Amino acid sequence: MTDPRDRPLLFFDSGVGGLSVLAPARALIPTAPIVYVADSAGYPYGTRSEAEIAARVPALLGRLAERYDPRLIVIACNTASTIALAAVRAALDVGVVGTVPAIKPAAEASVSRVIGVLGTDATVRQPYVDDLAARFAADCTVLRHGSAALVELAEAKLRGEAADLAAYRVVLAGLFGQPGGERIDTIVNACTHFPLVVDELTAAAGQRLRFVDGGPGIGRRVAHLTAGQDWPDVAGEGVAVFTRLDARAEALAPALRGYGLGRIEGL
Repeated sequence: MTDPRDRPLLFFDSGVGGLSVLAPARALIPTAPIVYVADSAGYPYGTRSEAEIAARVPALLGRLAERYDPRLIVIACNTASTIALAAVRAALDVGVVGTVPAIKPAAEASVSRVIGVLGTDATVRQPYVDDLAARFAADCTVLRHGSAALVELAEAKLRGEAADLAAYRVVLAGLFGQPGGERIDTIVNACTHFPLVVDELTAAAGQRLRFVDGGPGIGRRVAHLTAGQDWPDVAGEGVAVFTRLDARAEALAPALRGYGLGRIEGL
């Protein structure tokens, strides 16, 4: 019989972006068993249609819940969360934590009252983002820019591939080049991939900027929802699961080990 303490936390993303959510959660629950799932067969989500994501994510998470019996699922992807979170919660008999753009803390931090939201194309056009801006940043100018290139830059970084800062400057120009963009003092990293390259973004910006993301808050939420539960006495080897296990996935192995994911397998 399986020890109930071994039931894992399951983190889900289209790629490696969810590692920026996994890290703060593991810092708070260091011995939690971890299954990290990258939907590499569906990557990238940001350029897919809402209908594709709405159909794919609940079905895939249903398979994963059956296979791994997680105690909690974290959709560590802004695009999947803003489109499919409600459907996943309705379909599964397990707690599900989503990821949404950190517009509220950005508005609280901004002095200039001009905020940038940097996400995928699919995320930045969602009505959910309109609602967050209206609720928490009504007195701010909220500028948005979607970038598939920055997602790939983050993936490439974790594969050990170097990129010139010019590539990051091009991405940031999508925000700074908009009317009022020169007054941005706070940028929401509204894709979980983007905190993985925040050092590069900071260097490329060449000005004082504050970057905020939802990772730390999600980590606290996971800890709260699992408070009082039994965990293993020592941390075990986490597993990274890819829906397409290919050379690109295998190249991530060294970086994944740094996040406690010592084993890779395909779904």
